[in-house]
Amino acid sequence: MKLPDPLARRHLLEGTLEAPKALALALAYLEQDREIDAIDFLAVANSGSSGDANLALLELRTEAMDRGDAFLMQEASRGLKQTPSREDWQRLADAAKCAGRAKDAETALRLATVGD
Repeated sequence: MKLPDPLARRHLLEGTLEAPKALALALAYLEQDREIDAIDFLAVANSGSSGDANLALLELRTEAMDRGDAFLMQEASRGLKQTPSREDWQRLADAAKCAGRAKDAETALRLATVGD
């Protein structure tokens, strides 16, 4: 599947995009390792009750925790309309420290205390 250019992508997301097409675009982005680009399309597909989109977002969230990627965690959680728990952020911070991602570890630890 040919991926849309940035302007066409924006128009698709701002328009009335059906869940199956959104999922197909998201999967095409994921095939090219463009996780962040896929998330908005997964969110659209997920709002259309796509179990595949929900599963993909959950997998991205888990991947973010495993590799210590705070931005991916925030975006995947936004797509799921969930707020990561303190434990999720702590797990991500630990993984980020192990991976040498000091900035992500710092961000995760800060976000773990939000709401205290």
